[in-house]
Order: sequence, then C-alpha cells, then structure tokens
Amino acid sequence: MKDLLNKDRLPAVLALEDGTVFHGLSFTGEGETTGEVVFNTSMSGYQEILTDPSYCGQMVTMTYPLIGNYGINDSDVESERIQVKSLLLKEYQEYPSNWRSQKSLAQYLKAGGVLGIEGIDTRALTRHIRLAGAMRAVVSTLDPDRDSLVHKANRSPSMAGRDLVMEVTCRKPMLWKDGKPLPLETVDLFRWSDHPGRWRVVAMDFGVKYNILRSLEQRNCTILILPADTDSATVERLRPHGLFLSNGPGDPSAVGYAVDTIRSQMGRRPIFGICLGHQLIGLALGGKTFKLKFGHRGANQPVMDLTTQKVEITSQNHGFCVGFDSIKDPDVQISHLNLNDRTVEGLAHKSIPLFSVQYHPEASPGPHDAGYLFDRFVGMMEKQWG
Repeated sequence: MKDLLNKDRLPAVLALEDGTVFHGLSFTGEGETTGEVVFNTSMSGYQEILTDPSYCGQMVTMTYPLIGNYGINDSDVESERIQVKSLLLKEYQEYPSNWRSQKSLAQYLKAGGVLGIEGIDTRALTRHIRLAGAMRAVVSTLDPDRDSLVHKANRSPSMAGRDLVMEVTCRKPMLWKDGKPLPLETVDLFRWSDHPGRWRVVAMDFGVKYNILRSLEQRNCTILILPADTDSATVERLRPHGLFLSNGPGDPSAVGYAVDTIRSQMGRRPIFGICLGHQLIGLALGGKTFKLKFGHRGANQPVMDLTTQKVEITSQNHGFCVGFDSIKDPDVQISHLNLNDRTVEGLAHKSIPLFSVQYHPEASPGPHDAGYLFDRFVGMMEKQWG
C-alpha cells in the first residue's frame, strides 16, 4: 500500500559534510536546503519541535519511526512559524487521525516552504551522528550528484560561532496577553504595568517558546517580551520585578550583547534563564561554553537536582553547554547535573536571586517534573518586592 502512495514522491538525497549519503523521498515537493543535522528522541510533539526557535538553522531527524499520525492544529505551536530547515523521517503518515487535527503535516510543511523527507534510514543516521557528531548537511530533490552535494554541505555555515538569535528574536517589544503576543507601540511601552498580573516580568527574547510564556502567565505574571539586543538601561527604565532569559538557537559565545545586559542586571532583580538563557548566564558569570558532540534533544533526559537529590525526567533541546569547571566564583554553584553525560544542567547564585537550567520545565507535550522552577522564580520576586 505504501508503494502505491509513493507515486507522487520525489527522490531526495541527504549528504553530510563528511561524505555520508542517505536516500529518501520528499513528501512536500521539490527543493534544496542546508543546515546542521540533529536528532530528537521524542515519540510525539513534532509540531512543537518544528516551531521551536532553538532549531533555527537545523534539520531534524525524528528517531521515532512513524510521524504525522495526529496531524497539525493551530494551538500547539511554540512560535509564529516553522523554524527547522527540514524534517527527516523514516515513515510519514499521510492520513492523520485525531479530533484536534486541522491539516496534515505535509500541508503544514508545504505552506511554510520546508522540505519533508521520508524513507531515510533514521536509525543509521542517528547512530552516525552519535559517533561522528552533529554536522552540516544538504538535502535536495534538485541535485542528485553526491560530490556536488557534499561540496555544498561543506560550504554551508557552521553552527559554532554563529549568532542565530537575531534571526528569531522579536523586532519590537510585545506584550504577552491571553496566550498570545501583542505588538506594543513605543508610547505604550512604559505603561505595560497597567495590564493585569501581579508580577511584571521582562522576557528577553532569544527565541522564546510560547509554552514558557504561558507558564509565567499562569502564575499571575504580566510579561513584556523584548528584542534580544535590548540594553540594560532600557530594562531598568521598565522597572520589572523579574528578568527572564529565554531559550534560543546558535552559539552563546556569539551573543555578547546579551551577556553585557545580563551582567549589568545581576543583583538588581531576580533572574531566571532557560536553555540559551542558562548558557548566557554562565558566560556573564565568567564561565565558558562549548559545543556538545551531538547535543541533547528529546523528552527523556534524566537530571538530578543536587540540592534535593531528586531526579527529574526532562525535555531538552541544546547543542552547547556551560563548562563544568569554568566558573570560578565561589558564590556560584552547579544546581543540576545530567545523569547521562555528567554535564551542567543548572546554576544558582548563593547571594543574589539568580538561577538557570539547561532544560525546559515548561515542556508540553512531555514531562512536567520541573514546573516548580517557575514557582521558584515567582517566590524570588515575592521575597524581593513583597
């Protein structure tokens, strides 16, 4: 039956920068794109993955073999558009079956101009990435020549040293209200406290996921979303109770403008960082970051809270990490540890209200073990501002 459905598929070639080639079929028409190839081990949540800004510049392969079976809806998005460069699958399910489904995965990808490729040996691809590391690649229905494609992959931009934040951040301040972002006029910017919500939180948008903002709104926060390059003086004029630092794509060492803002804001008000926000806090504290071999991407990463010794199952999506011994300040402690590879998953300051985690406590769908971290942030604001 599947062979009959393949009659409208176009042959596609995925070529990695090391010369490795995989063959598949495009279920979204013709095209060609480059990006870093990474894998995600989640069994569901492909719509959230597609729209997560942290995937900007990357092609994602799903390790779960059957994708598309519950379709796409207008609610389960993490940003305003598809962020991945391409989606690589073992088998695409053309006919979704779910009461919330409003369109098929193919329709969604086509509308966004994003290539969807099935028939890839995703087990072999994932194993190759684990052994050789995440790497640049090109996928094409237009160019069947292996040598040409490998050459294109090697000429594409590297993730290391690359600032992708400015490709995904908001261009103007926005107010998060009733589950969606609303643009603000400059004249209204400094009146954002007029809106309901006990706690005024400035969220630095490095590529923020909507579920993070939903989680803060549920805790009686009024959230003002600011562009990533907003300076500390502007934050100060806005007089927020707390500063939130979002997730985002690319190399944290290339986002020096944000590090300067964070360093200047430390000690002025509670600060909470997630994912890239965590890495930027590490840099602001004098630490260093490095690129992981193949990253952490999935909904099943075990993390220990070193304060309570409890283990959380967490959702993650990152390719860079804060160096374990790179922060020399004795007032900074490692608060969470990844139990798979012993990398840093959290930081906390002993004398000022500042903490961060590498993983996503707002995960949906996915584990909810770490939702308490949002309550911790609110508790810090309540302690400082009453």
